[in-house]
Amino acid sequence: MEQAIEQATSVEALLQKRPLIISGPCSAETEEQVMQTALRLAATGKVDILRAGIWKPRTRPGSFEGIGTKGLPWLQAARKASGLPVAVEVATGKQVEDALHFGVDVLWIGARTTVNPFSVQDVADALRGVDVPVLIKNPINPDLELWIGAMERVAKAGIKHIGLIHRGFSSYGNTEYRNAPMWHLAIEMKRRYPELLMINDPSHICGRRDILQEVAQTAIDLDFDGLIVESHIDPDNAWSDAKQQITPEKLGEMISGIRWRKEDVASEEYHAALEKLRQQINNLDDELMQILGQRMKVAESIGKYKKENDITILQTNRWNNILERAFAKGDKLGLSKEFVTKYFDAVHMESINHQNKIMNS
Repeated sequence: MEQAIEQATSVEALLQKRPLIISGPCSAETEEQVMQTALRLAATGKVDILRAGIWKPRTRPGSFEGIGTKGLPWLQAARKASGLPVAVEVATGKQVEDALHFGVDVLWIGARTTVNPFSVQDVADALRGVDVPVLIKNPINPDLELWIGAMERVAKAGIKHIGLIHRGFSSYGNTEYRNAPMWHLAIEMKRRYPELLMINDPSHICGRRDILQEVAQTAIDLDFDGLIVESHIDPDNAWSDAKQQITPEKLGEMISGIRWRKEDVASEEYHAALEKLRQQINNLDDELMQILGQRMKVAESIGKYKKENDITILQTNRWNNILERAFAKGDKLGLSKEFVTKYFDAVHMESINHQNKIMNS
């Protein structure tokens, strides 16, 4: 009992480390694979926690769905040999019980579970009365309320040490990433819950190893607290997610290649210069709001003419002309087409809402 309490305390202290690096295979496949991965990760001196998938929720039956409970003793042995605490994903109350029975140090709830409140509640119920850190991945779909709801359910079960994992979101037609980062959603969660650990999962965002470091660096530049990266002793022959895994040695190189940045610096000159620039941004934002307010008043006037002449609000040709003009100007000003599209979509919908009030008043 005393050993268990000491172990829990040391893990809780470890979770305060920045950056926190979690790594290991997508799936535990054999006892030897788990052991060798753990020893090679420990040898890099870069990894804080060993992760391994024991139960793997797959999209279609027939895929490798994890080695199951028999893999948990392998993690016990790997922890003893490497000195690395271990973490696994759980999706049911029974899996929580099994993981805790074998002394797993950290649990995480996967994206496919976070999306289902019933599943999260089942996990939360099994966690009552337990003192174990729990990390919660964002849901597959871009819905902050589901992510927050999962966090609240776990918190209500009495779990004191909760962290978040940003692994990207499923999006139709996405080709660059396996799961689109949608950084703004992770940033919003950091804004709402600044006290919570926020880990980035570049493996599931990328889906391929060649852009892992680029995405990891972006996360660190956005002040994430650490990374969870999949590593395997023989990535090309991994039983699951082979394309996104890297060897422990490559992981060590990747971590060494990241530029770790500070959130702040004790320099009066820096803060004075930054404050001056931020005030400029505040002034420009005020001007933008004033201009947008004026634009909506013009849109309302257009709505009155459309109402008097029984004309539809949406004019497709006009909207296409606005976008083409905006793309051309935005390109000259260094604004990406993606940003211009999102900005004008938002402005257009607000204009439609203003016109709709006029048309139906």
